[in-house]
Amino acid sequence: MSSLSRRVSDAATAQIRRWVLDAFPRNQSGVDYDAPPGDPGWFGPDSVTWRIHSEFPGMLAGGLCALMLQLLHPRALAGVYDHSNFREDLVGRLRRTTSFVAGTSYAPRAEVDKLIARVKRIHAQVVGRLPDGSAYAADDPALLTWVHVTEAYGFLEGCRRYCREVPEAIADRYYDEYRRVAEALGATDVPASQAQVHDYFAAQQPQLRMDERSREVLEVLSAVRLPVPLPGMSREVFLAAGAALLPQWAEQLIGRSRGQHLQSVVSARMLRSVAPLFRIALNDGISTRACQRVGKEPAILVQWPA
Repeated sequence: MSSLSRRVSDAATAQIRRWVLDAFPRNQSGVDYDAPPGDPGWFGPDSVTWRIHSEFPGMLAGGLCALMLQLLHPRALAGVYDHSNFREDLVGRLRRTTSFVAGTSYAPRAEVDKLIARVKRIHAQVVGRLPDGSAYAADDPALLTWVHVTEAYGFLEGCRRYCREVPEAIADRYYDEYRRVAEALGATDVPASQAQVHDYFAAQQPQLRMDERSREVLEVLSAVRLPVPLPGMSREVFLAAGAALLPQWAEQLIGRSRGQHLQSVVSARMLRSVAPLFRIALNDGISTRACQRVGKEPAILVQWPA
């Protein structure tokens, strides 16, 4: 690499780092990722989960994809619609979700247990009725499964589309590993492979719909303007890249236009091209600290486990 190219790369990674740490500040969750030494947490350094969840562009785009899928399920959407301040602070909700995923992925065992217990307490309080009078509860095992599967699908496809190739066997292993979190929260019949996820989505489609509430939440989500990490990247790039991960049936159900689809294609290419810079810029993040806690070199995360 020439000195000029190196200076451009250094400037870009520094800008990306500032953007990510401003948008998603560290050390605000109260979780200690550095101790006790040797504690592998729930997954550990030999897991696929540690590797997929270390890819920031894939996780952010995948999380946005998951939100778009979740708003199609009336009962899953109701908990957010009736019991959260998403209209005023959707970025705050994204940060809380990010903290939970990071914690359950990389924190020591005792910290993960605390996170799971806290979320279960919150879920127990989220109950209500849909406009048609039917009841919903956030701790309904079926709803917990829906939320988990949409997130796992988004994270996996985000990694696959923007960060690195994911072999079929590795993808199946990821679904099988990561369902542990959903089951701890109370989910049941959680898909454990790509084929099972495909069948699960097919089985769920009859109850999914794009209604007035879904449209309102999508409008709020579409209005989010995360700071621009690099010159030339539009403020909509991550949302459009998240939409690019949607299954075709979901894109049709949401009613995305041809123009929106083309924007997603362009954003996906852009995010893929800059993804390596994110890895360089965030080389001291939570996944790195977790590796150091168990005495492993962070470089192991760029290779799939045997």
